[in-house]
Amino acid sequence: MTVRPWDEPDRAWAADAIAEGVRGAGPGEIPKRLCHVAVRLLPVSGASVSLCSGGMPVPLGAGDERAALLMEIQATLGDGPCLHAARTGAPVIAADLSGRDAHRWPVFAQQATAAGVRAVYALPLGDSGGCVGTLDLYRDTPGVLSTRELHTATLMAGVMTVALSALPTDDPAGSRTVDGFWLSELATEHDEVHQAIGMIMAQLGVAADEALARLRGHAFARGLTVLDVAHEVVAHRERFERD
Repeated sequence: MTVRPWDEPDRAWAADAIAEGVRGAGPGEIPKRLCHVAVRLLPVSGASVSLCSGGMPVPLGAGDERAALLMEIQATLGDGPCLHAARTGAPVIAADLSGRDAHRWPVFAQQATAAGVRAVYALPLGDSGGCVGTLDLYRDTPGVLSTRELHTATLMAGVMTVALSALPTDDPAGSRTVDGFWLSELATEHDEVHQAIGMIMAQLGVAADEALARLRGHAFARGLTVLDVAHEVVAHRERFERD
């Protein structure tokens, strides 16, 4: 697809709106603030931001509960437009999940449309060195983004990449801090997923990818999220047995 150069007034307008949206925000607030900005600037009904971590999307922020749910659905399925964008490092446009794009991720498309989402636009966060996560935009009606809207979304993804790269990871003593640690409380909760994967590896004697697949399969079969099941595993209320 050939995209015309973005007019400087458009770029300045979008940059000013983004700057205004995050003004005064602490590091941990920026992802969620940008999700709200995306909904104001673009014809979307929700937005979320997640990192890539061992095949799992780790949520950093969501503009509303439905956007957060869409992240959890993809984390549980291990499939969807946002995970595809993270794996390939290229934008993914799913303009009609109830029509022409439904076959690309059948189960995700079914669950997304059941939640009222008809289109998803996933933009990778990162640079030539690799993809570190995605900015995910959701819409309750089918349709594509215009060239101007896609440029705005791409600019927002660039701002998010810079913001995440600049955030500190630890305090000087090497321990996590509430204000300085760049993962939000929601992302910290996903530490339980990785802890559960380690416990399943020990219980079954399998590698990490197999343990994650078992965790996802168990969650899907029970109609739960991977986070729900991971919490049960870590609390020793759920144990995986060898076949």
